Amino acid sequence: MAYLSDCVLYYKKTCPYCRKVLDYMASAGVTMDLRDTRQPGSEDDLVRIGGMKQVPCLVHNGRALYESDDIIEWLRTNAAGR
Repeated sequence: MAYLSDCVLYYKKTCPYCRKVLDYMASAGVTMDLRDTRQPGSEDDLVRIGGMKQVPCLVHNGRALYESDDIIEWLRTNAAGR
């Protein structure tokens, strides 16, 4: 199982695109810090980092990556072998 200490995924439990990313992570054995934007302060942090409330959002080294397919592709490429 790969733990990505330099990544954070912002998500909402009710978002189907977030579920898609979380399901991929579970099947690929990838873990990282997760932030539910419904928790106090998380959405504010997301907006401060990326300028939008859009989820899912993968933050890696302070840079925001949106869109579930792009996040999954990034994980496939960068989480392998960690």
